[in-house]
Amino acid sequence: MAQQERTFSQADYDFDALYAGRATFEGSEPGAGFIPWDIGEPQPVIVELARAGGFRGKVLDAGCGLGENAIMLASAGLEVTGVDGSPSAIEQARRRAAEHGVRALFKVADATELRDIGTGFETALDSGLYHCLNGEQRSAYAAALHRVCRPDATLHLFCFAESVPAGTPIAQEVLVSADDLHAHLDRHWRIEEITETAFATGFTRELLAEMWKAGAPDVVAAPDPDGLRVDERGRVLTPMSHVRARRR
Repeated sequence: MAQQERTFSQADYDFDALYAGRATFEGSEPGAGFIPWDIGEPQPVIVELARAGGFRGKVLDAGCGLGENAIMLASAGLEVTGVDGSPSAIEQARRRAAEHGVRALFKVADATELRDIGTGFETALDSGLYHCLNGEQRSAYAAALHRVCRPDATLHLFCFAESVPAGTPIAQEVLVSADDLHAHLDRHWRIEEITETAFATGFTRELLAEMWKAGAPDVVAAPDPDGLRVDERGRVLTPMSHVRARRR
């Protein structure tokens, strides 16, 4: 396997194949169904944001994946639409919502167009979609979000921060700078604040060490256990930028 195939990047993954179990995340055990960003529950940071009143009205979860964040928001009484480009992810999100007894709408949609998903959203959530897009796609995505959201709508965008530590299997190209965010968002969104937070992942220090031994990922250095933060459950925490923006 090429080293770069072991990293999060903009080109390596067929996300639908990964969600459907037809592909394996490189470095994990074959057949394990390991998806690093699926932790089987909503991201703790987004749960905290919801509790603090960060979401209102009609909510769009762009790049919803398997739907855990959307399901959490819908269970709080919000009208939520989750969209993703992967039909397999949307199918599983619908099933998870039904298992939770939660009403949420899930649709397959191209993030750069967001067609046929409705309009009038008052809050938009991006939980790790932006950094999967290239520059041209990011600009189109910002415009599409603008089109489907109401004037003065709030955008909460979470993307990989530049402070991701060496040894984490994340390609440099997906680490997002403030300049990049302003370049692609400013025409349609007024950035009010960019703060650093962290997302839980399915990685552990032990798993990353095993992946390195199996074939070093395309990162600067081998995993440094002391440089990787973990939560109380041993999950590696990935630094993320939380962008709060307002629709122009």
